[in-house]
Amino acid sequence: MKFSKFFFVTVAISLLGCLNARASASNNIKFNDDIKENVVTTKESEAKKLKNRLFYKEKNIYSKISDEEFKKSQELAEEYKIFLNKSKTEREVVSFFLDKAKKNGYVEFQKDKKYKPGDKIYLVNRNKNIVLSIIGEDMCKNGFNISVSHIDSPRLDLKQKPLCEKDELALLKTHYYGGIKKYQWTCIPLSIHGRFTLKDGSTLDVSIGENDDEPKFYISDLLPHLARKQMQESMSKAIKGEDLNVLIGSLPFKDDSESELVKLNVLNILNQKYGIDESDFTCAELELVPAFKACDIGFDRSLVGGYGHDDKSCSFASFSAIMSVDGAPKHTCVAMFADKEEIGSTGNTGMQSMFLKYFLSDLSSSCGLKGRDIISKSRVLSTDVDAAYDPNYPSSFDHSNSSFLNKGAVITKYTGSGGKFGSSDASSEFVGAIKNLFDKNNVHYQFGSLGKVDEGGGGTVAQYVANLNMDVVDLGVPVLSMHSPFEIISKLDLYELTKGINVFFKN
Repeated sequence: MKFSKFFFVTVAISLLGCLNARASASNNIKFNDDIKENVVTTKESEAKKLKNRLFYKEKNIYSKISDEEFKKSQELAEEYKIFLNKSKTEREVVSFFLDKAKKNGYVEFQKDKKYKPGDKIYLVNRNKNIVLSIIGEDMCKNGFNISVSHIDSPRLDLKQKPLCEKDELALLKTHYYGGIKKYQWTCIPLSIHGRFTLKDGSTLDVSIGENDDEPKFYISDLLPHLARKQMQESMSKAIKGEDLNVLIGSLPFKDDSESELVKLNVLNILNQKYGIDESDFTCAELELVPAFKACDIGFDRSLVGGYGHDDKSCSFASFSAIMSVDGAPKHTCVAMFADKEEIGSTGNTGMQSMFLKYFLSDLSSSCGLKGRDIISKSRVLSTDVDAAYDPNYPSSFDHSNSSFLNKGAVITKYTGSGGKFGSSDASSEFVGAIKNLFDKNNVHYQFGSLGKVDEGGGGTVAQYVANLNMDVVDLGVPVLSMHSPFEIISKLDLYELTKGINVFFKN
């Protein structure tokens, strides 16, 4: 088929017209889009301004903290790691704090002595509690500013008659202390810490397994090749409490016809080194803890891994905060370090004892005041850790009400479980007072809760402090893998917690 030249000219003109029309339409669309984009941008800008003013949003504090403060946070973390490695039990914490406090000018409290603003005092209870205080300018008249931390952590305690031999292996029988996942305590190096009270009434402190040249101890687990039945069990039943037996030796005393020669050889070694026999274990307090050293975690070294962040991170922060108070604060400040929180704060060294109440009453009396009146006027930070949001297990957390690593100290209004059971639930007024205090002093903080409502829960010592009619709220750091043998915290969070407690003491 053939086409005339006129046809091609007509088609060309038509196509050119269509292209021009399309280009014009395209330009109109672009113009309209520009207008639309400008309108949207204007609306978003207004909305963004309003959101910034009205919304509450917690951000990673790394971009907000100054270079100087960042450096301080790293230096504090180095001090903290030294503390963790030296203070794995409550007795060791008290000893560490007492030594530092004495060097910083603290003297033992005497209830019949008159004190003046700026005086630094301490009191120790049974080597498992210590309380530190600096007398304020108001001489206690307006109540105390108090921080309360606990210095015990989940662990394995030895039974009173722990030594046994099974199939030519020497073992120690244990009873776990606090809430643990029992399987996490198998197949890791362990150390032994504690005290013997000997027949003559003297005491012997031991720490075995922390130094590189010392032996470690161990709890075995079943190899996967033979563990089909075990792995079908629930996590809580796969390892039983009575199976947490610690391997301590395998060599017999001598080629002899006597039984239990491996146990005998171990006892002989202990007798030669420490002068003890098996009966001395019945009067001993011996704890098995992980032999790990605290260390940096991550390529950026932003985190600290170690045993006992719950609650040694908060006790270290409280101690560091009161050590940094120069001169006389406005109100008398008190830092209390308690035992037995992980098993209910019971006993004469737990927060349910009268130790803190008696100390505060005696301190009030030394200032010529009634303890009951002054205690009721007091303000308390229950410095305990919170559960950090874990992206590996998001279903256990309420994302919008969780605490996160690197977002600062965590204010927790209430803890507890199943309907806030076991919580003091801080008042609106006191939470607001702490929030405003931190805002005015550039303390970075966040709000958090312990997971979803019916997922589980836990408590702190806040409820026992509240029983003394004092205002109290929980403040701490978020922790990953809480109650495991190796927990994780943020260096920045530890620094902000320390700064927050220090500000509280000074105001």
